[in-house]
Amino acid sequence: MSGNEAWRQRSLAAVWHPCTQMKLHASDGAALPLIPVARAEGVWLHDHEGRRYLDAISSWWVNLFGHNHPAIRAALIDQLNTLDHVMLAGFTHAPVVELSERLSAATGLGHAFYGSDGASATEIALKMSAHHWRNAGRARKNRFVGVAGGYHGETVGALAVTDIALFREAYAPLVRLGATVPSPDARAAAPGESAADVAERAAGALADWLAEHHEDTAALIVEPLVQCAAGMAMHDPLYLRRARELCDRYQVHLVLDEIAVGFGRTGTLFAHQQAGIRPDFLCLSKGLTGGTLPLSVVLTTDEVYAAFYDDQVARGFLHSHSYTGNPLACRAALATLDLFDQTDALRRNLTTGERLTAQFAPLSAHPRVRHARRQGMIFAWDVSSSLPDFARRYARYALDQGLLLRPIGHTLYAMPPYVIDEAEGAHLAAGALVALQATLAEEEPSSALALEGVRDGV
Repeated sequence: MSGNEAWRQRSLAAVWHPCTQMKLHASDGAALPLIPVARAEGVWLHDHEGRRYLDAISSWWVNLFGHNHPAIRAALIDQLNTLDHVMLAGFTHAPVVELSERLSAATGLGHAFYGSDGASATEIALKMSAHHWRNAGRARKNRFVGVAGGYHGETVGALAVTDIALFREAYAPLVRLGATVPSPDARAAAPGESAADVAERAAGALADWLAEHHEDTAALIVEPLVQCAAGMAMHDPLYLRRARELCDRYQVHLVLDEIAVGFGRTGTLFAHQQAGIRPDFLCLSKGLTGGTLPLSVVLTTDEVYAAFYDDQVARGFLHSHSYTGNPLACRAALATLDLFDQTDALRRNLTTGERLTAQFAPLSAHPRVRHARRQGMIFAWDVSSSLPDFARRYARYALDQGLLLRPIGHTLYAMPPYVIDEAEGAHLAAGALVALQATLAEEEPSSALALEGVRDGV
């Protein structure tokens, strides 16, 4: 049995993989085979038999500066030699203090509360918002509103504001659902409308909703500029400005979920900076540690913090986990922030993004692609296909091309590490197009004929 196959079988016997129908991996010639990864370097994942795959989605959007980055690795080794972990209740340490100070300086939000992952950050922000209003004598404000198609995690509290049917329906009896308002997704533009027009229209619907429900509403939660799980739905920054104005008018907290889009993904360090606003809560994770260790943080304002500052324990924020503010993870985050400065990453990403746009031009021009779009270092294309399992089939063909690409429904996207070079970009663009052609070739002839040349419907 080969090295890959041995690890594949051991994993199938012992590991329950996340958000996965395990039967798809289980049989000989599986629809989507497990790929055992032996090591990683830069943009590449290497298996046990010498095959490599370009990590074009940054391993679920977490990796910024490439795998096994020497600066982050050195920081972790140094930290491991001094302090691996200490509880953050009653104790503190240099990495968590320094990280909190640097995040505050970058965002204007002065209080950092740490978790382990993105869903935890959502839970913390929602709990903190509702508890704030309770401490302020307005306990009725304990409901939440999100944007249609929004995704904020898969724990029970986070599912309340996640508008993805697959997740909501499976656990509906456990979830206290929040409300949803229309998305500012620019793809919804009518003929003659701009992305800003769509944003204005969606903001009008939000205004109507808040006018009626603000007395019961603690917070609005939004993924700024890009709703990733909704098929990389991109919107104009105008929506964020209008949302900030409305939340101020109706005394509702604005929670911005930058778990996926923070740390340079959209072109600025944080997406909301393109709208010139400050949220009441900012949720960060994924790229926070450069893709090395699990860590999340919720940043908030002096006003929110003051509502919990009291002699009564019950008025404090009642949330914790054993590894809160882990020194190793915080040190990795500090090394990641250093790399932004040392490599001038945001400026370099402007050049990289333009280069990749040019390299992707043949894919963007494919007759079955519509809404080719880009926001910073996030690229997306909607594909007209009759295949209900388009995403799975495409992912398989992409692996054949040495690429890790996993479409969301009929939306193909790429979110590569920032260090991708010209040759690697060419490999990604060429392989993505070959995988698309191979996938579309599996359609029934009648369906393919009906869709040929279609650019305005999926």
